[in-house]
Amino acid sequence: MNILSLFDGMSCGRIAAERAGFEVENYYASELDKYAIKVTQANWPETIQLGDVTKWREWDIDWASIDLLIGGSPCQGFSFAGGQLAFDDPRSALFFVYRDILNHIKSVNPKVKFMLENVRMKKEYLDIISGQLGVQPLLINSALVSAHSRPRYYWANWAFDSPEDKRLTVSDIKQSNVDEKYYLSEKLLAGFARKRERRKHMNSGFDKLNVRSDSDKVSCLTARYFKMSMSDPYFDQGGIRKLTPIECERAQTVPDNYTNHVSNTQRYKMLGNGWTVDVIVHIFKSLTQHK
Repeated sequence: MNILSLFDGMSCGRIAAERAGFEVENYYASELDKYAIKVTQANWPETIQLGDVTKWREWDIDWASIDLLIGGSPCQGFSFAGGQLAFDDPRSALFFVYRDILNHIKSVNPKVKFMLENVRMKKEYLDIISGQLGVQPLLINSALVSAHSRPRYYWANWAFDSPEDKRLTVSDIKQSNVDEKYYLSEKLLAGFARKRERRKHMNSGFDKLNVRSDSDKVSCLTARYFKMSMSDPYFDQGGIRKLTPIECERAQTVPDNYTNHVSNTQRYKMLGNGWTVDVIVHIFKSLTQHK
């Protein structure tokens, strides 16, 4: 199988392909982030890096040989957590590059399979994407296959359904003997308590420190997790702390230390941007079953 992955990141699609049992002949990746590329090449040195997706017409590949096109186009303009600029945001407008590439492959290989992932968004944007792709999406929460709550839409031109709930929680991903640098300091906690006291009349969600326990799910990881020490803290015997990079890998069902070729800051960023691998595995296995 020849796979073309757009907006590839750290190649979660390649991990999923292996777990799904695909025999991958060539894996083409379009990515610009040098740290994500470094992680990909460290784990999959045979990956063929193509560079800027907007320059796809210059790529020297056999388009007719592409069996599967995958990608998760940048979502900042669609996300309810963002500014909701939608297609006015040049990042989200990259969806149309995905569409153009898909249509080009279809012109030389009508049997090509494709899958697109994106965030929850307004129905008007959802309908535009679905209309352009000619298929309806399925909303799947990563919480079904991981300890991580991450609802995402998936479009594909083959039938698939939601995976079964594995009922995983923080206890299934936590590490023991965690370095003290991951713990929230008393000074930081005291400062938060003072701020919460000053703002308690506002009843703002920002003022609530929702500490997770072993029986909880991790809330949706973002690329900014490394900056947000108060985001989704976890309580263990040593105190209150944030997730380690390995715990974030486990939340995204990525192999332990898959991202350890770059700094922790970059690890958090790419894991927040990445896919929950086992959701993709489930969708890929449906492709095999429907051949």
